[in-house]
Amino acid sequence: MTPQELMKVLALHERWLGRKPGGVRANLAMADLQGVTLPKANLKGAKLSGANLARAVLIGADLTEADLFAANLDRADLSNAICVRADLRGAYLRGTKMKGANLRDADLRGGTLLTSDTKAGPTTRTSDTSAPGQEKAAPAKANISGADLSSATLNEADCSGARMSGCNLVKAQLNKTNLTNADLKGVNLEGASLVGANLKGADLSGAAVDGANLQGANLVGAKTDGLDLSRANTAGVNTAKPADSFSDVVQTTIRAHIAWIKTDGKQGARANLTGAEMTQIDLSHLNLSGASLRNAKLVGARLIGTSLVMSDLFGADLTGADLTGAVLDGANLSTAKLTKANLSSASIAAVDMKGPDGKPTGRLWPANLAGADLTEATLKSTMLKNANLTDALLTRANLTEAVLAGANLENVNLEGATLDGATMPEPRTATGT
Repeated sequence: MTPQELMKVLALHERWLGRKPGGVRANLAMADLQGVTLPKANLKGAKLSGANLARAVLIGADLTEADLFAANLDRADLSNAICVRADLRGAYLRGTKMKGANLRDADLRGGTLLTSDTKAGPTTRTSDTSAPGQEKAAPAKANISGADLSSATLNEADCSGARMSGCNLVKAQLNKTNLTNADLKGVNLEGASLVGANLKGADLSGAAVDGANLQGANLVGAKTDGLDLSRANTAGVNTAKPADSFSDVVQTTIRAHIAWIKTDGKQGARANLTGAEMTQIDLSHLNLSGASLRNAKLVGARLIGTSLVMSDLFGADLTGADLTGAVLDGANLSTAKLTKANLSSASIAAVDMKGPDGKPTGRLWPANLAGADLTEATLKSTMLKNANLTDALLTRANLTEAVLAGANLENVNLEGATLDGATMPEPRTATGT
């Protein structure tokens, strides 16, 4: 295509966008536009599937809803380009410059392009090649390895399975982006925002995340070798692992306990997981009432909605665990470590003991949190009625609208705690308030 022909296509496309007479949508599918210079070009809704745009200069171009299916953008410059809702499935983006580009809702999944060859018949072409000229029929994953995406906006984009190793994503916006099974080895995500991003099964080995916001992100099954999350915002991050990924002893014990609960003790056996290593395990919504979890390592565990009534968690390490909506009535959490744990809407109240006839005796068995470390824990709307919190640390804990009526707060440390709307016992015996 000559420059004059290209300019004519763009002019007619502008008329088409403006709904003017004689306008024609730009159809540059399979066109060889290698090295073309089109800064700030209006290619909104243009058809560019399979186009060769290697080393093209498209700085500030408007590619909103453009069809770039399996396009070759090898080392092209799309800095500050608008690629909102663009179809980039299977696009070859290795080394592409996308600094400041907006890829909101863009589709970066794999894609295979069917091309017609009059001599050989229909053939398939993909952009996921490991060497120039190599072709294969398997569906490709978008290849963005080494691309400069610093400050780029990819909010809610679908990058599942994308090859993005070595990408520069400094200060990029990746909120709610789908990065399931993506190759993110060695990526630079410093200062990036990944709020609610789905990184399930992604390879984040050696990634840099200092200053990144990973609040609410899903990291289940992600490879995190060499990943240092200490300087990132990881509030609400799901790094839990399914129970079936733990030892046979853990799996067998949990299954037996569930059977014990379901059959009223006629089958299975009460779980004894004293001292068990269950860091980041996902036991959400299971009934583990009465289980022995003394001194168990449950750091970062996911226990959302889990029933742990009368369970023994003495000395257990639940640092950063998510116990939202869990039921811990009558549980023994004495000396347990719950630093930065989320216990929002959980119930840690007393149990009305029943006699041999199954009737309530009127005797309360309070949850025991004596000496527990709840520093910076979240206890919003948590039920702690009649709980024993003697000598507990609640420094900088969030107890907004928590119910502490009848609780024993002797020698409890509430320094810096948030108590807005909390129901406190009468008389108050807490110190540091």
